[in-house]
Amino acid sequence: MLHALLATAGVRSRARAATDADDLERPSGPPATWTALGELGSALDAVRLVGALPRLSAAPRGDGHLVVDIPGWQAPELTGAPLRRFLRRLGYDARGWGFGTNMGDPRRDVERLAERVLELVEETGSPVSLVGWSLGGVIAREVARRHPAAVRRVITYGTPVTGGAGHTTIARVYGRGSDVDAERVAQRLDAESPIRVPLTVVFSRRDGVVAWQACIDRASAAVEHVEVSSTHLGMGVDPDVWAVVADRLAAPRLR
Repeated sequence: MLHALLATAGVRSRARAATDADDLERPSGPPATWTALGELGSALDAVRLVGALPRLSAAPRGDGHLVVDIPGWQAPELTGAPLRRFLRRLGYDARGWGFGTNMGDPRRDVERLAERVLELVEETGSPVSLVGWSLGGVIAREVARRHPAAVRRVITYGTPVTGGAGHTTIARVYGRGSDVDAERVAQRLDAESPIRVPLTVVFSRRDGVVAWQACIDRASAAVEHVEVSSTHLGMGVDPDVWAVVADRLAAPRLR
């Protein structure tokens, strides 16, 4: 009971590792309506930051390497500012992706972010880490797939890896459309060119925008899954997400 109260207040973490992805459910469509309605309380996730301040202040220090933060669909770059500020205080060179609001054109954005990442690697002399929220995570994954030597680590939260928009609330409005084809393309890419960089997937069963089952990566070899308990819109200010990001960024570089 006490642990639950402390977790609710943010003093303790609600994050936990999901050790066996094969035991988790497969996606079957968008989140349930009642789960989607839970997004109305997303602002409450930020309240836990107050109680979490002591443990966040004790997060491992960064080594100064560059971290690029990528916003979600239709989200301005400003949405990642609180997380970037936290990471800079830990010692990272945390920056936004540099393209403003994510307008929802992943093909274009993968191309231009890949070009930007290669420029940054040449500028700094070392690979970058990519942190992506929702569609931002999709973009981060594809950049890492194309240029594994330029990417040190990828961390995504609330990011669909199967089914495209078919497993999001968007599907309720527009239907699945061509997402069956998008899923086939994703499966082909995973088979022919799997992501080889360390990958941390953060998901939540309270996600009312992206079905949590669609966030599970069953194809990448160097992937881990961490479950949190925030809404989709609240993930950017969830102290448990911040703590996971800080912990994984501090992990030793594997190559």
